[in-house]
This record gives sequence, structure tokens and C-alpha cells, in this order.
Amino acid sequence: MQDIAHTPDLRELLSRLPALPALRERCRGIAMLEAILGPDWNDRYYSFDSRWGDGEEMASMRDGEGDDWFVVFSAAGAYARGFDHTAPNAGARLLAEVPSAFRSYIAEPAFGEEDGVPLATVCFWREGGDAAWRAPSAAPTGGVGLFGLLAAEDPAEAYRVWAEEYYELEDGLDLDAIAHVLALRPLTGAVVSALNPEVDLGQLAGDIAEIGYPAG
Repeated sequence: MQDIAHTPDLRELLSRLPALPALRERCRGIAMLEAILGPDWNDRYYSFDSRWGDGEEMASMRDGEGDDWFVVFSAAGAYARGFDHTAPNAGARLLAEVPSAFRSYIAEPAFGEEDGVPLATVCFWREGGDAAWRAPSAAPTGGVGLFGLLAAEDPAEAYRVWAEEYYELEDGLDLDAIAHVLALRPLTGAVVSALNPEVDLGQLAGDIAEIGYPAG
């Protein structure tokens, strides 16, 4: 379904991930698609909070079965942490090499703990001056596949395949409309209707504000 969903190779993931600005845009676009297809926030896999903290934005994924990931974007760069409930929790051992610019996120309550140990089976980061994404040396790889959509070579097609299965859409999704949203082009009633005729553009005002999606 997602390009790398079945490989444990963290290096492959990091090599495929877009640079910081492009990854942020992709996360916002995916979150907007989720808002259109899943009006009930609890039904959504992916979300984006452009007002998560002072100068910080957070993209997240929760599958409702115990797996999740979070990516925090800040002036320092981006920090990502994933948790696969079927993999051994690496916790503090995995996070020991996280740079000082992102250390405050290790104990972030929103990212979860178990008996005082942070929940993490994979993590990576990219500071503003880095030429590539980085990860701890000899890092555990549980949960790498959870980030597959962010690293997809064709994100519009990858999202279409995933969403049609997840939302059980027998009639399929409009690929052009998906690409429109992922490109962060201003939403129109026609685009929204092409994706979900039961949602009106006006209903999305709160989500547009939260995601920081361009209003036009």
C-alpha cells in the first residue's frame, strides 16, 4: 500500500523523505485530506496542528490500535518519533542521541510513557543546517513502515490507495483532487465535493485554521 510499509530499513526511509519544507507541506496536505474525508476527528489517521506550541507545529498519525508517530516542526528543524506496539519499546536507549535542540520532546507527555519510559521504537531528526535526515546509531527500526506515506514517491497515488481502503470507498477517489490538496492549492467547493460530496467547504473552516492550510 505505502511504498516502504513492508521494509524495516530505516536508511531507506531517511533517503526517501523530503527535505524540511516539503515534508511540512506534505503533512499539512495529508491532514487536510483527512479533514475532508473524515469530518469526525476521531476517524482520522493523520492530523496537523499549526498552533501546537510557541513556534512549534506538530504532525501526527494514530491508527487506533496502539501505533502512532509524531513529527514536531520548529525553528530548530524537525524531530520525529514513532511507536509500533508490536515491536520492543526502545525508549530512553533509543532517544539518548537526540540532539539538544530536540531534547525537550523526549519527555513530552503527549508522546506517551510506560512506567516512566518514553514510548519509542524509531526516531529521526533533521536540524536546519543538516544536509540529510539523521537517526541514532544502530537504531531499532520498529515502526519504520508507519511513515511510508510521508516518503512515497507518488504521494497522491499512495494516499488514494490507502484512503480508498481505509474509508472503504467503493467508487474511488479523484486523483486530481488529491493532488490539488497535497500541493496546498486553495480549496474550492468543487475540489471538496470531488473528494467527499457530504462535506461543505464552509464546514472545514476550523480545520483549515488548525492545519494552517492556505485560505486563498
